[in-house]
Amino acid sequence: MWKSLAAASFVLSLVNPTFAVAQETPASQKSLPEQAVDAFTSVYGVHPGARVNHAKGVIVEGTFTPSASAASVSKAAHLQKQKSPVPVTVRFSAGSGLPTVPDTNEMPRGMAVKFALPDGSKTDMVVLSFNGFPVATSEEFRDFLLAIAASGPDAPKPTAFEKFLGSHPIAKAFVEAPKPPPVSYATLAYFGINAFKFTNADGVVTFGRYQILPVDGQKFLTKEQVTKMGPDYLVDEIGERVRRGPIKFKLVLQVAAQGDKIDDPSIAWPDTRKKVELGTITITKATTESHTADKLLFLPGAVVPGIEAADPMIAVRSAAYPISFSRRFKP
Repeated sequence: MWKSLAAASFVLSLVNPTFAVAQETPASQKSLPEQAVDAFTSVYGVHPGARVNHAKGVIVEGTFTPSASAASVSKAAHLQKQKSPVPVTVRFSAGSGLPTVPDTNEMPRGMAVKFALPDGSKTDMVVLSFNGFPVATSEEFRDFLLAIAASGPDAPKPTAFEKFLGSHPIAKAFVEAPKPPPVSYATLAYFGINAFKFTNADGVVTFGRYQILPVDGQKFLTKEQVTKMGPDYLVDEIGERVRRGPIKFKLVLQVAAQGDKIDDPSIAWPDTRKKVELGTITITKATTESHTADKLLFLPGAVVPGIEAADPMIAVRSAAYPISFSRRFKP
């Protein structure tokens, strides 16, 4: 579906001019996180009980076992040797604010992980099945979404979105890059959008981005296979897969080299960068939670000692998620 604009624009095809919503407070008086949530709503509309983005998803459960090398990077509790694996809750999702978006669409997918630490605290990780991001800052991302919202089928040419892509080549490359439907949520690699600062017990600092890599490798559907799949095939498949046996991912840290920008998520670091294995995520159980109206909240900035945000975008994302959450369950 990322096919218009020279083989490009799933997002444009979701735009419906009737989705525009009245603002109770002028946008200029709202915080940037509020503006970002409003921008998502202007693209996808209001869907009670659903997230403004990644509205459709499926929840599974499992454990995390840190690797021997994890503690060399960070003193974070879940990265230390454990008496028993750390419980995790995982949500896989479609990259859309439409709760009924077909799983066969070409789009980035999401993976969110909540670690339940021995002391009762929790820490989260939110990653995307695309290595890179369309823009460098939260302000630009808001403008990216607003340009989509202003570019419905009847918008004059060139549309606001076409103009935006014309002045933002990285966003254009992001939109036009192939994103074929996977065989399973379990056969995708996921990448951290933002960089974090990691500090080990000796005070040694490392900057890096997460990667979550499927142990069985990446696998995608052929065009012919896609035509035979139902609109919820990914949701159905992951449940069936985990009932057959555990699903495993390797959690890896891609380490920044000198000169790498840690505050610009639009620039993917070369694959030649050093990688440190942090551990294994093992999914063992499907849940019966609704895939749209669950009450889980994952925060990119929910970190523990030994891990800190290194990219300013993390703070904006973490502030936007609770705003979306509160609107999800607003009476």
